[in-house]
Amino acid sequence: MEADMPRNLDIALLRAFDAVVAAGGITAAARLLNLTQAAVSLQLKRLEESFGCRLVQRDRAGIRLTPQGERLIGQARRLLRQNDEVWAVIGRPAFAGEVRLGMPSDLVRPFGTPILRRFDRAWPQVRVVIVCDSSGRLLEQLDRREIDLAIVVQSADATGGETLRVEPLAWVGARNGTAHLREPLPLSTGDDTCPHRPVALKALAAAGRDWRFVCEVASFEAICAPVEADIAVSPMLPATVPESLAVLKESAGLPPLTDFLINLHLPRAGAGDVALELARNIRELHSA
Repeated sequence: MEADMPRNLDIALLRAFDAVVAAGGITAAARLLNLTQAAVSLQLKRLEESFGCRLVQRDRAGIRLTPQGERLIGQARRLLRQNDEVWAVIGRPAFAGEVRLGMPSDLVRPFGTPILRRFDRAWPQVRVVIVCDSSGRLLEQLDRREIDLAIVVQSADATGGETLRVEPLAWVGARNGTAHLREPLPLSTGDDTCPHRPVALKALAAAGRDWRFVCEVASFEAICAPVEADIAVSPMLPATVPESLAVLKESAGLPPLTDFLINLHLPRAGAGDVALELARNIRELHSA
């Protein structure tokens, strides 16, 4: 009796399956993989056809794994890690030179520092230049190829990019401060390109709360100064809040705010090898 012929798994299909499970749906997985929804749906269908069974069930709440999917997901993730490790060790060239990474100033401390530390240990011959600006202007710079990749803050309905993290926007004030009690509410925000600003203003308008600007600049340090002085509050992502400030509780009486995405963006075409390697390190750092 002849032995069964070996069958091979398509890593790209496993990666799509893992992204759908991790993101909780095809739309979010498409953003994560920087693919269209149709492409992710097709990859998932091909994987199910390969195994001859359904791996996920779709309902109003999103997706849930079938028993076969539950058995596969752990094995799939192990294979993906091994695949990436092989490419990292064998397939990459010896990188050197410079790569320009754009991010808003409020992300530099929580996101930039661990990225710089990790990448410098792996590739000490590469100089990473951090370019700070608002998320909107950074995406424009990326389109003009003035930077090589960018980590930006975008609203939950934004398209494009790979989602590294979902963060709820929160009201922030001085520790044990009282600025949130003032009328009109004093605000310290970014300028008119800041993605947090229109969300905060819309929420205040819906709640019928008057407000006034104390500060509206693109510098995170300048935004924090009046908040630390307890003469203003500010909408911030919790991961970016300095130790001197505190996220205000619901009892502060300020209206709830929406979630934001922290997204990784590469050029639409022609990303350089060093930029791709830095992007790979960023993904690994945020998937750990």
